[in-house]
Amino acid sequence: MPGTAPRPLRLTRRHALAAGLGVAALPLPFVRARAAEAPIRIGYGVPLSSPYAQEALEMVRGAQAAVSLFNDAGGLHGRKAELLVRDFRLNARVATAGTLELLKDGVDFMSGGLSPGVMLAINRVTRTHDVIFNAISQSDQIVAAPAFGPTTFHEGPTPHMSSRVLGDYAYPQYGHRVAFLAVNYAVGQELVRGLKAAGAKYGIKPVAEEYHPIGTSDFTPYLRRIAAAKPTLVFFCNYGPDQQFSVQQASWAGFKKTAKLAVPVISMTARLAAGSDAYEGVIGATGYYWTLEDHIPSANRFNRRFREMNEGRIPTDYAALGYAGPMAMLQGTIHAGSIETKKVIAAMEAMTYDIYKGPEHYRSCDHQAVQAMYVVESRFTVDAADRNVFRIAKSYPASDSMLATCAAEGHH
Repeated sequence: MPGTAPRPLRLTRRHALAAGLGVAALPLPFVRARAAEAPIRIGYGVPLSSPYAQEALEMVRGAQAAVSLFNDAGGLHGRKAELLVRDFRLNARVATAGTLELLKDGVDFMSGGLSPGVMLAINRVTRTHDVIFNAISQSDQIVAAPAFGPTTFHEGPTPHMSSRVLGDYAYPQYGHRVAFLAVNYAVGQELVRGLKAAGAKYGIKPVAEEYHPIGTSDFTPYLRRIAAAKPTLVFFCNYGPDQQFSVQQASWAGFKKTAKLAVPVISMTARLAAGSDAYEGVIGATGYYWTLEDHIPSANRFNRRFREMNEGRIPTDYAALGYAGPMAMLQGTIHAGSIETKKVIAAMEAMTYDIYKGPEHYRSCDHQAVQAMYVVESRFTVDAADRNVFRIAKSYPASDSMLATCAAEGHH
């Protein structure tokens, strides 16, 4: 039913096995002894019971593809990797407890997240215990003081990066009267702040700024106030079902007749759920789109393995990030020839790597992945099974200039 939020997905042991997560993805009743030849264990905390459940499952599928490719290539001198998945439920307390449990289970590295609060909770634990954490969702805080530490890496784009590329693309084309509809927690606030900063040189005029709780299904009051402000450009700074329903309802309300709709973290999952009509012409920023396989060999390699493991399914943006977080750390172990924390940190700081979309590197001051970004526009598709839902409108090569300055993040 339009405007009705989906029920959160509860991951039981049966569901995990059916989804192919494996027994290792569930809490173990004992602490496993660690030997030199034991598998490299990657803890992976994602919100499988949350409004973002579908995105979380995509992340897990991506991470499984990373482990599969690493192991098939021989691992680290024959030492294979394994993935331990936990449901952190978009809850910082659950994330803290779950990370401690994973450390007791002997994980060597951590990845995952999908909300700033959860990522920061994971990071606090891993910093204390000298375990590398490669975060894969949007957050400005994770790479800034005081959250950042030597073991902190961030493979996902930051809100600053997503806002920068989309703002630079949209502001010159779609006018200066700008409205923001944002989820009322850290990532929404960071996206709005980034879009305002990106718009300063274009002389934008913010005319409306509305914040909604996560899990909202009826956006009518927010959209009514935005419409009254007569914007020419409306940014939807939210994700998952929030993005799906807000874009749908704005489209039904006729917003496209007078304004361009833009999404700084555009979700392929939300686009598929909302349908072609609702998203047609909507622009957004993303770090990955599957058609990169046509000209980037590493994207082709990742997509092929993902399809093989998931009955032909095409990877979404967050499936790709779910893959990249663990794979970058595993590449770090190969460069280091070791899983020792200090050696892997040094290797990751020094390496240029190409694992799914061309060359990347980690900036030294904050361990933020410097990577290519893309502005996409949603296509009209006749067939609901058609997964070529976006066209890449503009590509932005990897550049430190996309990132907030080290000084602005509190690094000296």
